[in-house]
Amino acid sequence: MSLFHYAIFNPKTIKTFLSPILLIIAERDKKMSISFQAIYVLWLREMKGTWRAKSRVVGALGMPIFFLVFLGIGFGHASIPGILASMNYVEFLTPGIIGMTMLFSSMSTGISVLWDKEFGFLKEVMVAPVSRLSIVLGRIAGGSTVSVMQGILILALSTLLGIKIAGVIPFILAVGFMCLISFTFIGLGLIFASRMRDMEGFSLILNFVMFPVFLLSGALFPVEALPSWLTPVCYANPLTYGVDGLRGILLGARASDFSVLLDFLVISAFSIGMVCVGSYLFESTEVER
Repeated sequence: MSLFHYAIFNPKTIKTFLSPILLIIAERDKKMSISFQAIYVLWLREMKGTWRAKSRVVGALGMPIFFLVFLGIGFGHASIPGILASMNYVEFLTPGIIGMTMLFSSMSTGISVLWDKEFGFLKEVMVAPVSRLSIVLGRIAGGSTVSVMQGILILALSTLLGIKIAGVIPFILAVGFMCLISFTFIGLGLIFASRMRDMEGFSLILNFVMFPVFLLSGALFPVEALPSWLTPVCYANPLTYGVDGLRGILLGARASDFSVLLDFLVISAFSIGMVCVGSYLFESTEVER
């Protein structure tokens, strides 16, 4: 064997050449691997935190209940343009308040990320031998479970005000839409939280984003009642399709602006996009040592 062939096929040469490549592949596989145990632990942490802080649950449900009861009763017999004459305002309002609950609760997941940054828990999680994708999925699982539980409580309360659920299938479909709304805005919360360090600044931006999204979603009044120049903004709002889908499932096709299938496709696309962007930005988050 010539010296050239010996140099090329020498095991040490092959190892030296392949080591960086294998290291890159191993690092990529580590980033893309999913640890279900890590997801479960983070989900369980969120559940225990919610169970122990019952005042947080009561506070989170206070505003939606206030809107549902007082607005629903106050405008119950009012004639609002765009609402069917056969439908009272409580029926129209309920899907919007459920969407509001999903929005506020899901976006607040970003605050918990900043709290974990502040007190060092996030640093400890980041250095654990699990992928950051698993950390993101664990946070999404915990945040969405809490949000959906709150949405179901609002839906149960609405039955006391006269809302009737047609059966088990509409209830399951409504819970599915709640999950999609929650995924969408948890992803948006992670996008902001991954790029911010200041708690006060995040809270201000959160309010600046949440209230326009809520008010321009058709939650409190029909989109058709708004000026025509605001209509494109409403149709670019993911919550619009979540609320419209809930309205179509709970009240029937006559109450929604779009078909339930279209609402499902659009909110699904938004949820996938937000979660992917939020996951990408969270994976590139730098935590102070």
